[in-house]
Amino acid sequence: MMIKRFLTTAAVVSALTVAVFAENYPYRNDALWVTVPDHADWLYETGDSAVIDISLYRYGEPAAGVTVNYTLGDDNMPDDSKGSLVLDSEGRGRVNIGTMQRPGFRDLRLGATMTDGYSTAHHVKVGFSPERLRHFTGEPADFDSFWQKALEEDARFPLKYTIEPVEKYTTDKMTCSLVKLQLNPEGRSMWAYLFIPKGEGKFPAVLCPPGAGVKTIKEPMLHRYYGEGGMIRAEIEIHGCHPELPEEEFARLRKEKGDYLKFGLEDPDSYYMKDVYLGCRRFLDLLTSLPQWDGVNLFTQGGSQGGALAITTAALDPRVTACVANHPALSDMTGYLSEKCGGYPHHFRKNRAEATPEKIRTLEMYDVVNFAKRLRCPVRMTWGFNDNTCPPTTSYEVWNVITAPKEALITPINEHWTSSTTERGHYDWLRKQVRPTD
Repeated sequence: MMIKRFLTTAAVVSALTVAVFAENYPYRNDALWVTVPDHADWLYETGDSAVIDISLYRYGEPAAGVTVNYTLGDDNMPDDSKGSLVLDSEGRGRVNIGTMQRPGFRDLRLGATMTDGYSTAHHVKVGFSPERLRHFTGEPADFDSFWQKALEEDARFPLKYTIEPVEKYTTDKMTCSLVKLQLNPEGRSMWAYLFIPKGEGKFPAVLCPPGAGVKTIKEPMLHRYYGEGGMIRAEIEIHGCHPELPEEEFARLRKEKGDYLKFGLEDPDSYYMKDVYLGCRRFLDLLTSLPQWDGVNLFTQGGSQGGALAITTAALDPRVTACVANHPALSDMTGYLSEKCGGYPHHFRKNRAEATPEKIRTLEMYDVVNFAKRLRCPVRMTWGFNDNTCPPTTSYEVWNVITAPKEALITPINEHWTSSTTERGHYDWLRKQVRPTD
């Protein structure tokens, strides 16, 4: 097991964007918050007090004398205390946020209004013994038999797909094709852009499931270095939506399918995500059928919902030889029924009365923590502490149950994003996982 931490040299800054703009950060924001915990890695033992140094700048000038109002709460949970402080002549202040007596994260939520009425906000989370966090979601006694039956039934349907060249994404080093994969006799399907390196030889293959939402396949050329660097890569969607549909059609489909993570929750067999989980695995059948595949190296890689699907697919198919997941969603999904947060899509956060035994059982059957326990291939995970979409609590809960060889890149400042450097690091890590084919 290996844990790497990215540490800022002097300051931690809010509202960062992926480093594709040649501008100072935060991107096009008048205000700059700098929040520095007194532990460089933002981690404390339960019972320790955490102190946060705060600086605020407007147009790069210290916000001297500005009042900062703040609240405190556990990770993705309501405020439980509040306070205020006046920044000194250098725009600085300090808050002792106290401690936690049980493992978890504490969130300092900051706000300030300047004399001209301009308002700005920031937050910073620090962890208390998160390596001891344990998920709340249970594991059904028939978890393995349910999925074994589902895989056996799925295997009875032959591999069926169409494929057509896509010239606009083809380069001198790789080809691109648009694939439509049929999932079942009822006609449900998924689409993918399939990138295959040009030239002689056999290549590793990577499945890249998407983040949440009903949308086109986002920026298919963003990770072109996979195909051009010698890896087959499938960038997929999960709703059967042709990626070239006009935005007006996607807007209509979002209204129709926007709550898909709730569809069929009353029964594990009718849940919307059953075809998704099996469909991602079926894409591995497609990738391994390609004559260009090297016959050994098969990877999954994704972020958020895609990180969840990277893990579930790797757990369902022993052919997967390495897995990369950014801040996986669908993790500890019943967590809000305890005294802590749950994972995206935050079931029962607003109304615990919706948590029927049938829905709880379905979520347990699909929860990433129960798949993560069954991973056998090497795993790389990365997550940030300031993430409210897929909170650090649930990322740690996934990480803590993985018994396979694993490596973590912890980037405390990150909200729900990863930098281009981190994404390129995934590719470099996967290159190191490539096994000889002789």
